[in-house]
Amino acid sequence: MATTTLNSVTKIPKMELSSSSSLVSMPVIGFGTAADNNDGATLISVVLESIKLGYRHFDTASAYGSEQALGEAIAEALRLGLIPSWDDLFITTKLWPSEAHAHLVLPSLQKSLRTLCQWTSSLCGQPWKSARDLALPSPLESATSLVEMNPVWQQKKLTEFCKANGIIVTAFSPLGAKGSSWGTNDVVDNEVLKEIAKTHGKTVAQVCLRWVYEHGAAPIAKSYNKERLKENLQIFDWELSEDEYYKIGQIKQHRMMLKEELVSAHGPYKSIEEMWDGEL
Repeated sequence: MATTTLNSVTKIPKMELSSSSSLVSMPVIGFGTAADNNDGATLISVVLESIKLGYRHFDTASAYGSEQALGEAIAEALRLGLIPSWDDLFITTKLWPSEAHAHLVLPSLQKSLRTLCQWTSSLCGQPWKSARDLALPSPLESATSLVEMNPVWQQKKLTEFCKANGIIVTAFSPLGAKGSSWGTNDVVDNEVLKEIAKTHGKTVAQVCLRWVYEHGAAPIAKSYNKERLKENLQIFDWELSEDEYYKIGQIKQHRMMLKEELVSAHGPYKSIEEMWDGEL
């Protein structure tokens, strides 16, 4: 597991990004803002509630349509004194593939930073003065890898590679994203996970999040329910047994998010199998 330290305010462990040129720590559990339909007012309310509960890690992207609401919620949290500054937070935003062309990278990043109501972003750093500043003299190193990861899609090969190369895995849909257009019920309805949850007096969600955490990865979970938000943070004072770990390791595996829309006879990937190197 990655080395962690405790945040004295939130009591949430943190991971150091080993490839960062400056010392940056990332809280090991984050709040995700991806949704089929992001309602700004609802998201602002739930982000404020999550900050009150101790969340300090937020995941967004330009394509999620959540950057503005997240920025507004954080501005309100600052106004209310819930956090002392932006520096108290770790925020990840992302370029979408359509924005990854050389001439679009800089303006897309700057737009995201403006939308978030700030001029620094934990994974983007200071804004660049010109596109020339992006041509760094040495290769960029990966600090984190955001991938689908849960007990039903454990990503063993990828997590082993990341661990060997000092890359922290950030897990999206650690609970299977039940209720979303891309999600599945196969995680929270899994009988093995239900049995383990019953043994510990925990929820299946807590078992999943604990399992991800014990793998040295950082789960990104989302809920609009205050009690579930609170429960998702209650994973640090208990452990899975070796037998439970083994049982979870035997769960039948399948990928949840296939992204069929990226497959085309005229594109780089002609089939789902080709796009995912046969790992389905």
